[in-house]
Parts: sequence; C-alpha cells; structure tokens
Amino acid sequence: MHAVVAEDCTISDDVEIGLRYADDCDKAVIGSGATIRSGTRIYADVTIGEQLTTGHDALIREATTVGNHVVVGTDVVVEGHTEIGDCVKIETGGFLPTHTTVGSDVFIGPHAVLTNDRYPQRRRREYEPDGPTLHDGVSVGANATVLPGVEIGEGAMVGAGSVVTQDVPAWHQAIGVPATIEPLPDSLRERNRGVDE
Repeated sequence: MHAVVAEDCTISDDVEIGLRYADDCDKAVIGSGATIRSGTRIYADVTIGEQLTTGHDALIREATTVGNHVVVGTDVVVEGHTEIGDCVKIETGGFLPTHTTVGSDVFIGPHAVLTNDRYPQRRRREYEPDGPTLHDGVSVGANATVLPGVEIGEGAMVGAGSVVTQDVPAWHQAIGVPATIEPLPDSLRERNRGVDE
C-alpha cells in the first residue's frame, strides 16, 4: 500500500489505497475516522480529510483532494485532478470528471453526471478538459447532467434529470432539458445541512 492511513480508520477487505499510476507519485493520505468499503480503489497522489465514508466499489483517481466529512457512494467515480470540499455527499453512481471543482456542503444525487469534454473524441488537438464548478451549498438532483465548464453558483439547485448547458447564478434553479434558469423559491433559500446533521 503506497499510502499513509490514520490508525482509526475502518477498511474492508478488497480495498486498494495508493494505486500507483507513475513511478514518482506521492502516497495517498487518508485522514482519521474513514470508513472505506469493499471494492473501493483510491489512487496515489490523493489527499483525503477526516471522516470519509465510501460505499462499495467507489473510485477516486490521482491528484484529487477531498475535504472532511465526505460521502462517496457506491459505484461513484471521481476522476483525477478534482477538488472536493467539506461535508459533500455524492450518491450512488455519480460521475465527476477530471478538472472538476466541488465546494463545501454540496449534494450530488444518484447517477448525476458532470462532464468535461465538449466534443468527445473529436477535435483532439484543441482538447483541454474543463470540468464544472459547483460552489458551496449546491444541490444536483438524480440523473442530472452538467456540461463542461458550467459554473453553478452558491446555494443553487439542479432539478432531477435536467441537462445544464449554461451557468446557474447563486440561489437560482436549473430545471428541464435543456435547463431553464429561474430564481429559487423563498422556501428553498437555505444552506444544505452537513452530512452529519
């Protein structure tokens, strides 16, 4: 294991931490209180704070930073070069591509997909991955899709099944295919609760 893991972590069988992808990669670092379930793979060059909880078969790739009190659900894929804040919950089957930034107190629903490539497998000479940015307090509903480079502002919400093709201002909602943007109703203008609340 190419990793530094705090002593009070609970790690199931069939877990790999510190998977090497290059000869010179740094160790993975796992903070205290983690619960890492079977089938999970965490690459080298990953730094994770305290109280991580994974479902089964989660994947966290290289050059990723994960904050404190984060839930990475079953079958979630977090590609490399990604930043995730504190108190984030990524539910079953979520996909975060490379070069994605997720703030704190963010909820990503089951099978939500974030993308980073405007022209998959085309125009490769021009390709630069451009993942979305989800600011603090964002909620993304189940099966939603957020396209490359989209910025979702603080406290904004994305409806289940929506396809977000444009930036969403703070405290607004994106609903539909393609998503239309409108202010959040007053009843939803509050911060997300942390994963421990």
